[in-house]
Amino acid sequence: MSAPDFCGICQCRVPAQGWDPHVAGKAHCRKAGLRTESILQLAQRDRNGVTVSSQDTGLDFGVVSPGMVSRAVKSFTLKVTIQTSEFMVLEPQWTSRSRALGTEPAFSCRIEGEPHLRRNRDVRIIVGLRATGIGRYQDTLEIRFACISNGKQFSVTRTIKATIGDAADYALLLPSAPFVPRRRANRKEISRFVAGVPPPRLLAIAWTSKLGKYRIPKIYQPILSIPPNRSESTEDIVPIQIRSLFPNPLKLANHCDVFCKLLWLEEIVMEDALRVFDMESVTLSKHGVYYHLSVPGLAEKRPSVIIGDIIVVKISGAGDDKWYEGHVHYVHEAEVGLRFHRSFSNHATQRFDVRFRLNRVPLRRQLQALYATHHAAHLLFPKSTDVGVSNAILSGLSIPLYDQKIANNARQLQAIKFILALPSGSAPFIIFGPPGTGKTVTIVEAIKQILRRSPRARILACAPSNSAADVIALRLSDHLEPHELFRFYAPSRDKKTVPPALVRYTFMNADNLFSHPSLDTVKAFRVVVCTCVSAAFTLGIGVERGHFSHVFIDEAAQATEPESMVVLKNTATIATRLIISGDPKQLRPIIHSAIANELGLSMSYLERLMEHDAFRGSYEGTSGVVKLLSNYRSHPAIIRYPNERFYDGELEAHGEPSSINSCLTLAPLVRDKYPVIFCAVEGQDTREASSPSFFNPEEVLQVKAYVQQLLADRRCVPRIEPADIGIIAPYRAQCMKLRKALKPIAPEIKIGSVEEYQGDERRVIIITTVRSSRDYINYDLRYTLGFVANPRRLNGGSCRLTREMASLTSRLCGFPAHSRGDSCEKHS
Repeated sequence: MSAPDFCGICQCRVPAQGWDPHVAGKAHCRKAGLRTESILQLAQRDRNGVTVSSQDTGLDFGVVSPGMVSRAVKSFTLKVTIQTSEFMVLEPQWTSRSRALGTEPAFSCRIEGEPHLRRNRDVRIIVGLRATGIGRYQDTLEIRFACISNGKQFSVTRTIKATIGDAADYALLLPSAPFVPRRRANRKEISRFVAGVPPPRLLAIAWTSKLGKYRIPKIYQPILSIPPNRSESTEDIVPIQIRSLFPNPLKLANHCDVFCKLLWLEEIVMEDALRVFDMESVTLSKHGVYYHLSVPGLAEKRPSVIIGDIIVVKISGAGDDKWYEGHVHYVHEAEVGLRFHRSFSNHATQRFDVRFRLNRVPLRRQLQALYATHHAAHLLFPKSTDVGVSNAILSGLSIPLYDQKIANNARQLQAIKFILALPSGSAPFIIFGPPGTGKTVTIVEAIKQILRRSPRARILACAPSNSAADVIALRLSDHLEPHELFRFYAPSRDKKTVPPALVRYTFMNADNLFSHPSLDTVKAFRVVVCTCVSAAFTLGIGVERGHFSHVFIDEAAQATEPESMVVLKNTATIATRLIISGDPKQLRPIIHSAIANELGLSMSYLERLMEHDAFRGSYEGTSGVVKLLSNYRSHPAIIRYPNERFYDGELEAHGEPSSINSCLTLAPLVRDKYPVIFCAVEGQDTREASSPSFFNPEEVLQVKAYVQQLLADRRCVPRIEPADIGIIAPYRAQCMKLRKALKPIAPEIKIGSVEEYQGDERRVIIITTVRSSRDYINYDLRYTLGFVANPRRLNGGSCRLTREMASLTSRLCGFPAHSRGDSCEKHS
């Protein structure tokens, strides 16, 4: 065992292997904070008869417009209050890290007049604001004194603050109310409730069979409900009791059992998370047959409530435990419209306790698929003999292309030939497509080729998200008519969120809700496009397995394996050709349970196959995997870092010069011809009211300033329009603040998360990472939040990585990278 270390703050010995948990522990942090505070307070005390005062109110410049920085000054008056000694004021110094980094501090200071401090004579120190970039600035001014009689020196410090930005904009972005964390309510099992009235949307699909409940078996409930070990890392996060339920290795015989338990682990955490939104003693307002409930945080989907969800209520303080089930019929801003059983009634002053219930339908669809009997073992656990097509077959294929650009890309052409030559009973074919390499273009071309070669072919194309599925449908819409292509949307989908060009490829019922036409009509479509979970509708309305000759899953790395199973086990047979595409080095699925994440729920079906012996080690076409290497989206400088860090330097920049070089003259660029900016913003992590989501006002102001510069720049040809700009933020609150700030100048700019932008592209992308404080870094690492703990969300998002990127930028550009020492750098 290693020798223990002594913690001077806690005055105790700590084993070496336990040092990191000790330093991160609450007790140590509390004592360290108190000790730091006491040292700072001591340094700021007036002493030896010297008083440091300010003529202004406080030592905060407040909010200063960038154009007024040169006029922003503060003055300090040094006075002697006793007649003991005379002092000499030495040169004041700033204690910020800027000194160690060799950069200029954010503030300036100078002594006005003679620095000799004696009775009845004051010495003034003038402090000016030097920084010009948007953000918060704070530094400590150390004023040193030397006693003239004996030469002894001492110091007095003062903290100086300033915020640079537009004062009016800044006021609009401040929290609407102080953040008050919600507390989880102690829930009791609901023993009985009165069923409510479901919305018409739940009846829009003509399901041929009832969806099972698939509840957590009672034998597993007490074990799966065990919380994670309290550890700052995820390495030992799984309790022994839970780990014992998961056999190793994963195989066909235990596949259903393993993933059902993982989904139940996820369900437990999701259900528990809803407890923070429970409300007590609230009122309902009646509007016809509906009751309106005001839900704080609803506008930012915390909780995420959609039409068809269930919210249960009971009279506050009632002696019985009678709950009423309210179905959500509509959602409007901060209110939901509920319908209860006709026996439900209330008066204006009646108060209710409210519980939100987890919408289990997506989980139940996944569990249904896992339980389904399936005989195509070669699709789940392929053998080497299931993989591959002979070179003779591939070389003999001649393809007249719809997209002539593909003719110049050997790997895209190879992938298309492979898909066309896939024999019945073959393993899945994988297209490994790093960013901008055209995997969706390849899929769309392959679909068109299949349709031309085989009039009887029927194709199902899926993606984890609606946005990714829309991209496929839009690219097929220029080739197929509405009687050939069907874009299926869940009935809960709002028509306003659907691309206008796709509306004619959808079906709406008599209630103007998204639905499906007759079974015969659905089977007549040559291509059906939907999300992975929505693919359950095909079998659910009576489309038999094997109807689709080809099944495509795009962006498959974002889907959990159970989500992919909804597609595969509901549609595929031995004869089905399965093509999956994506990039396991980019986004993984979002998993709420740290235990389920550690046990493998975050590993996609695509990633698991690529690590399988049948596929591992070779990305040549005959092995069943083609890796696309030509990037058509970005300037070489943009892809250089991820190429070196994640793709072994194999990516090649082949973008059209007119496209990738069109922004090289933009005014905000730090260095000509280099299209990347790392902008360090000294901001603040902020939350408001009961929302746990973070936003950063200073970064919002910086983003707005960039947008204004971009839209006003006339040197760029063609000019930058709002539709050319995309803004990515990892927190919903930041997205909302950005929309509010940009509404007057560019409301049409798309603002969303990394997931919402997957597969999308813009001429200019602005990333605001939001977080500035180190206080929550361990929390982020533990729960894989933001960019910090998930390298796939930004092809790397740790503090170490951003330092590497800053260092790389310095090497590539020849200018100093914006650094913040050992803190997490902030980049917009």
